[in-house]
Amino acid sequence: MSLFAELRTKVKSWLGPRSLGQRGEDAAAKFLRKLGYIIVARGHRDRIGEIDLVAVDGRTVVFIEVKTRTSQDAGHPAEAVDENKQRKLTRLALAYLKRHDLLECSARFDVVAITWPDAKSKPKIEHFKNAFEPIGVQGMFS
Repeated sequence: MSLFAELRTKVKSWLGPRSLGQRGEDAAAKFLRKLGYIIVARGHRDRIGEIDLVAVDGRTVVFIEVKTRTSQDAGHPAEAVDENKQRKLTRLALAYLKRHDLLECSARFDVVAITWPDAKSKPKIEHFKNAFEPIGVQGMFS
């Protein structure tokens, strides 16, 4: 085992097990990278909340909400991105675009829904591109 692999294994053991949400975000980032997205931020926090992933797809800034569940007993994971969540994500995205001087860039919102019944199995990953329109901000996104 290489020195890097050994170090990574030790760090993981120190940090303890990752939550379902963290594992879901890791799986979503890996999935999106395979589609050609460039992940530029993970877990971006602001005073009003957090954006799970920020990526670039071609010339578009993409704000990605990841929802991970062990089953769909309480509904599909994407259903958790309701109107209130969309409004909050819109405000967070606008603040991100302003802070990084990206207001002239096109932007959109994607949702990645993950159903992962067993940590040892492969998750079912569904990607909803352009999942919703921004709420409460007229003409700020294209």
